[in-house]
Amino acid sequence: MSASNLPPLLFDRRQVRHQRQRAAEHFHEFAILERQIQQRMRDRLAGIKRTFGDCLEFGYAGFSALPEDRGRTGLLRSRDGFTVVGDEELPPFGAATFDLVLSSLTLHWVNDLPGALLQIKSILRPDGLFLAALLGGESLHELRRALTEAELELRGGAAARVSPFADIRDLGDLLQRAGFAMPVADLDRITVRYKDLFELLRDLKGSGNANALAGRETRPPGRQLFSRAGEIYKRRFGGPDGLVPATFDVVFLTAWAPGPGQPVAKRPGSATHSLAEALHAKPINED
Repeated sequence: MSASNLPPLLFDRRQVRHQRQRAAEHFHEFAILERQIQQRMRDRLAGIKRTFGDCLEFGYAGFSALPEDRGRTGLLRSRDGFTVVGDEELPPFGAATFDLVLSSLTLHWVNDLPGALLQIKSILRPDGLFLAALLGGESLHELRRALTEAELELRGGAAARVSPFADIRDLGDLLQRAGFAMPVADLDRITVRYKDLFELLRDLKGSGNANALAGRETRPPGRQLFSRAGEIYKRRFGGPDGLVPATFDVVFLTAWAPGPGQPVAKRPGSATHSLAEALHAKPINED
């Protein structure tokens, strides 16, 4: 594929890695959302009557969703405790290596999500389980609206500052296209309340989830923009208690590598589309 035919890059993967490394030391201080999601992943695993042998977690600077929590993790981590610096789009493992692959809040930073899902399926053994949680839907729509309105007011135009997120239906379709068996995508809406916009931004930065869009504006935005956005945020979304909500639509993906005796799902096509293409047709509703 020539450079001109490559899918557009949504995310600056170097910036994603930099943010993860910067957040590693104090991650637990800011991981309010991550703690909730990790527990929900554990609950889902507990409901599956299966003993998994070799397990791999896609994670970073956090705490493991594996049944036996071993503390802080690296980018790719096995149940035996080894840590590998790698990339979700190209995990450095051979085919049919693991019985269980987990991913908590990493895959929404991937440019080639169809390709990453294909790679994950390839490293699973037959009848192996893939369980993931990633942000989707209308996540952070309040922040997006407040920043956009403030920047339009102050500058007459708005830069990209909040990631686009995939629709749950698109994510379910991508699981099928990757060839997984019995794919399921379900959504939990989690609302976290903050004192103000600045507290939310501190949490996003502290957990390694600040702006890493490839097309982000590189000049410092200035405190005036965030101050005005904070006023808009509180006026539009603030509650009677003075707190402001931040919505996180967490999509949980559950799917199995094909194995003997499983029902076989029809494949609606090859997984050749980028996440950018999947997002293009379904922008977040800001109304």
